[in-house]
Amino acid sequence: MATEIKIGDRAVGEGHPVFVIAEIGINHNGDLEKAKNLIRLAKESGADAAKLQTYITEKRVAADSLVFDILKQCEIGFDDQARLFEYAAGLDIVAFSTPFDDESVDFLASIDCPCFKIASFDLVNRDLLRRTAAIGKPMIVSRGMANREEIDEAVGIMRDNECEFALLHCVSAYPVESHTELNLHTIRALNAAYGCVAGLSDHSLANDGAILSVGAGASLIEKHFTYSREAEGADHAISQNPEGFRQLADGVRRAEESMGREIWEPIEAENDILQYRRPS
Repeated sequence: MATEIKIGDRAVGEGHPVFVIAEIGINHNGDLEKAKNLIRLAKESGADAAKLQTYITEKRVAADSLVFDILKQCEIGFDDQARLFEYAAGLDIVAFSTPFDDESVDFLASIDCPCFKIASFDLVNRDLLRRTAAIGKPMIVSRGMANREEIDEAVGIMRDNECEFALLHCVSAYPVESHTELNLHTIRALNAAYGCVAGLSDHSLANDGAILSVGAGASLIEKHFTYSREAEGADHAISQNPEGFRQLADGVRRAEESMGREIWEPIEAENDILQYRRPS
């Protein structure tokens, strides 16, 4: 029962600062320089980590899939992805990725990717989970759409491989239309049920839910990130731009400060008022 995981040299979990992840995903539209720019902007916007997606389109979706052409256009080859990891290291921001096939898992392992993210769509992909867990690096798994039995099985695979992991509560709607759909209580429930680090992968357009999730026990928060919501591409419109992401990161830090610590005695701010107490 681990209440923290290590991502590179960062401890993530109970008692540590919330780990804020900018999900770049495919918002670079397949352009290496745009990907570099997004990593830099993520760093400047207060992100602790920039997350990519690593895949071979033909192994991710069928050729007749409605999203095949989009994913193919946004695919960045392994050599260029390695350059992105080096670029992130030079900026002192953590970079990691979501693999969607065995070759991508092996590539990420070969460049010492510090962490693997499993998308909600693949929580039920037992083969991919086993392949990834066998690497021995920490895993972050989103549980969008999953029921308790499916989460149990995924957790079992990771534990069988003695793999550190975190679970992210996620609502797999793009975007989440109403705050009433967020169900943030699930974050603490995941922590209690599995004794693991838990957090939120947020697909809502506003920042309220992500900031409130700090009070619900989130140790990690992931939000889609773009240079502009008006840019052409599949995910830009549901992503946060640099100004909005900075507001998110600052809001998370304020929320952490507001949560503070457990207190069982008067604090300094109350000193001037103590004289007005009315003991009987």
